[in-house]
Amino acid sequence: MSDTMTDEQRHDCMSRIRSNNTGPELKIRHILWHMGFRYRINDFHLPGSPDIVLAKYRTVIFIHGCFWHGHKGCKKYTVPKTNTEFWKEKVARNKKRDEDVWRLLEAKGWSVIIVWECELKKDKIQETINRVEKEILHNGEVLKSIKEERKRFRIMYHKERVHKKEQESLLKKELKKRFHQ
Repeated sequence: MSDTMTDEQRHDCMSRIRSNNTGPELKIRHILWHMGFRYRINDFHLPGSPDIVLAKYRTVIFIHGCFWHGHKGCKKYTVPKTNTEFWKEKVARNKKRDEDVWRLLEAKGWSVIIVWECELKKDKIQETINRVEKEILHNGEVLKSIKEERKRFRIMYHKERVHKKEQESLLKKELKKRFHQ
């Protein structure tokens, strides 16, 4: 089947597709806010400007449209019958960029959660919210244990430095006593 829209109509239609504050993003943000989670949105300081940033939990959330990010096995992701090569390449570039961004974020110590547009349907949304909440809280616990470990390490390091200084001081006194008499 050929495209029923003119080039101008297609351009006008495509230009109305938003990348920020989409319906799925607003839905997740609303639910998270009412659950007591506080967050920033589209933080441009982080790779990929994540849709939701939960700094307290060192977690970012990306809400992906199934079509634009090539959700494998999803009904919403089908390659258009016209201009097929363009769309295959476009989605492949999006997927590659997503993977690069996730790796960068994880290298910086951030946990990444992906929520697909199709997971926000009425019959799946509660399961999705439960999964996201569980991951956020788990990431918070992991972060807490990392901070505690770092604190223990700093205390141990400080004690070792104090002990070393005490040993050096005693050694200096002993040397002074032996060689300056």
